[in-house]
Amino acid sequence: MAKIATWNVNSIRTRLPHLLSWLKESPPDVVLLQETKVMDDQFPRDEIETLNYNIALYGQKTYNGVAILSKFPLEDVTTGIPGFEDEQARYIEAVTGGMRVASIYVPNGTEVGSDKFAYKLDFLKHLYTHIQTLLTYDEALILGGDYNITPSDEDVYDPKEWHEKILCSTEERNALRSIIYLGLTDALKAMHPDKKEFYTWWDYRAGAFQNNFGLRIDHLLLSPQAADCLKSCEVDRAMRTLEKASDHAPVICEIDL
Repeated sequence: MAKIATWNVNSIRTRLPHLLSWLKESPPDVVLLQETKVMDDQFPRDEIETLNYNIALYGQKTYNGVAILSKFPLEDVTTGIPGFEDEQARYIEAVTGGMRVASIYVPNGTEVGSDKFAYKLDFLKHLYTHIQTLLTYDEALILGGDYNITPSDEDVYDPKEWHEKILCSTEERNALRSIIYLGLTDALKAMHPDKKEFYTWWDYRAGAFQNNFGLRIDHLLLSPQAADCLKSCEVDRAMRTLEKASDHAPVICEIDL
């Protein structure tokens, strides 16, 4: 049984104490991190390697940054979406523990109709094309990350307030749906099809977490080979309760390969 987690840590240096205690207490086999916000040479490699993790990095100063931590050897590491010229560190992929995994940080987009929104849609278009290729490999594939998109109104605490706003617009949802319709399974939704108010991100402002004013924007998407072995998937809300917590909670699935 392999435990795979995705977590937007919102700065690895700020969140390092939380990350290290989490890795010690209930160690996932593979961790897909987003928004590390450091160059590779500034990543706290020694502290994490001490806990018997191998590390693959694609860092960037102050913004973005993705990483893969694994108890297994990391092979065939790819940084950036192949064929997409992108200066931002938002995608890293590797083969580890008998599966292919990717840590993905989809652009926020800032505002529907903006230049940053156009960049987000372009990123998703190239991600779609690359996933098409990955699905031809006939292997267990897990695409984890902060997708910055709610799949439906069920994934938003107040659909009226968020109607057609960034993270919840029809264009973004259609782009995510197209990716899922390639043949992927949304692990959290598959394990909890009827659960309501199941979120992964809460704003720091206005008591959002305390009132559960959240959005579900962090996803683990599984190829058929991985989905067939899916045993559980949960949101680790406890990590969001901590002092100086990330605004995202980890999403963790168990796969019996």
